[in-house]
Amino acid sequence: MPGQLTRKAIAAQPEWLRQVPDRVGDLRLPEGARVLFTGCGTSFHAALACGPAAQALDVVLDDAPDADVLVAISHEGGTKLTLEAVRAFRGETWLVTGATESAIGKEADHVVVATPGIEDSYCHTVSYTCAVAVGRALRGEDVSGLGRDVSRELDADPLAVTDHERFVVAGAGPDTATVLEAVLKLREGVHVAAEAHHTEQVLHGHLAAIDASVRCFVLEGEGRAAERAVDAMRALGELGCDALLVPTSHPVIDVVRFQLLTCDLAESRGIDPDLIRWDDAPWDRAHQMHG
Repeated sequence: MPGQLTRKAIAAQPEWLRQVPDRVGDLRLPEGARVLFTGCGTSFHAALACGPAAQALDVVLDDAPDADVLVAISHEGGTKLTLEAVRAFRGETWLVTGATESAIGKEADHVVVATPGIEDSYCHTVSYTCAVAVGRALRGEDVSGLGRDVSRELDADPLAVTDHERFVVAGAGPDTATVLEAVLKLREGVHVAAEAHHTEQVLHGHLAAIDASVRCFVLEGEGRAAERAVDAMRALGELGCDALLVPTSHPVIDVVRFQLLTCDLAESRGIDPDLIRWDDAPWDRAHQMHG
């Protein structure tokens, strides 16, 4: 059955997350330091979920916010642009990774191994959530309950499988990383046209390209963000969209329902999400471009 490696990784999340406090131990980022997180792809989304973040390329271009400490996230520790960013940064550098030894690890001042192994699926799930947990633990957050909470999420009712070919995921503020990661899972795992939008931006022009053929998820958030999420849902309802307001609590927990949806959709369509098309020659050649 397609997607078994991805499903195995998703199921491993509670146990791997329970190990994070021991993996971090007493390590903390320097108190009072300006910290910037960075990465590429899924790792950039993890960086966003941890704190102030910039794309690795922007760090290389010196077009990132000033910082005293750079925390790079790279599951295998070899991402080309992330390595360049660590080398270019003039302050203290950290690496959050799944590899005990790596090219970036040799350059970083501190290395924290977030997972007990390298994830087998190319559609990364557990490596993402563990990296987020480690990054937030390094900033002093108590992440000891995340394994339990993710276990509960895995047992919750799944998002329904539909035959839509277009998807929109919207959110704001602390939910931005989850929006981006949810869309990436749908794109790489199911090969559908999925769009990530800020809640407010949905209401300012983007509605013109949305209709009843688009399945939409709006991450609720809190306070004013939640109020605008309700407004977005009303607007999508006027367009006849299959839209769902999704409660949010923590980026490690909230992304799980979209990981599962990716597997369920892929299975229903006979797609293998594990390989994210790298087994197909044109996509494999394109993949080689990122290094």
